[in-house]
Amino acid sequence: MPLDRTGQAEAFDAIGDRYDEAFPHKEGQVASAEWLIRSLPGEARVLDMGCGTGIPTALQLTEAGLRVVGVDLSDAMIALARKNVPNGVFHQADIADLRPGGSRDLGRFDAVTAFFSLLMLPRTEIPLALRTVHHLLPPDGLFALSMVEADVDDFSIPFIGSTIRVSGYLRDELREVVEAAGFEIVDESLYTYAPSSADVPPEVQIFLRCRRRT
Repeated sequence: MPLDRTGQAEAFDAIGDRYDEAFPHKEGQVASAEWLIRSLPGEARVLDMGCGTGIPTALQLTEAGLRVVGVDLSDAMIALARKNVPNGVFHQADIADLRPGGSRDLGRFDAVTAFFSLLMLPRTEIPLALRTVHHLLPPDGLFALSMVEADVDDFSIPFIGSTIRVSGYLRDELREVVEAAGFEIVDESLYTYAPSSADVPPEVQIFLRCRRRT
């Protein structure tokens, strides 16, 4: 099935470091990364899927001594991540590239993060992306993800001066989709967040901390 990414990478290329200005408070993301740091051995290998500018997650994890590989669809975001997190390794790539038999083989990881990156996919692709994460992890490997709670599928919204397409689930359905992909949800937290950008509405953010089932 051909993938339609029309305008998605270009939007984030145009947004650049204004993303961090619009979302200055990322308590849920920081807390989930802290969970990984506490749970993983030193020098564990972590994939930051949809790494954006590298702030805060890739920087937080590398400063804790973890080996971070980040991927993002946007060339501009990758350039910023390389600047912001000199100890990380970053690749311009689509999540679909990392599937079994895909065009990019970055090896296996002890943990994966996907903070607000899966919502950039149509709903038909999200279970495939979750199975890709499952493939990249060993049994009991850790997975931290976040989504905005919304019952939408590939829906166009204004976003920091650009237009992007987003998908989401209500929280019970999100749990079902994640568990069906082979993960045990070990913790969940919710945050109500009002971005500083005027064209981004307040949102409920769902953070799940998961473990790959054997």
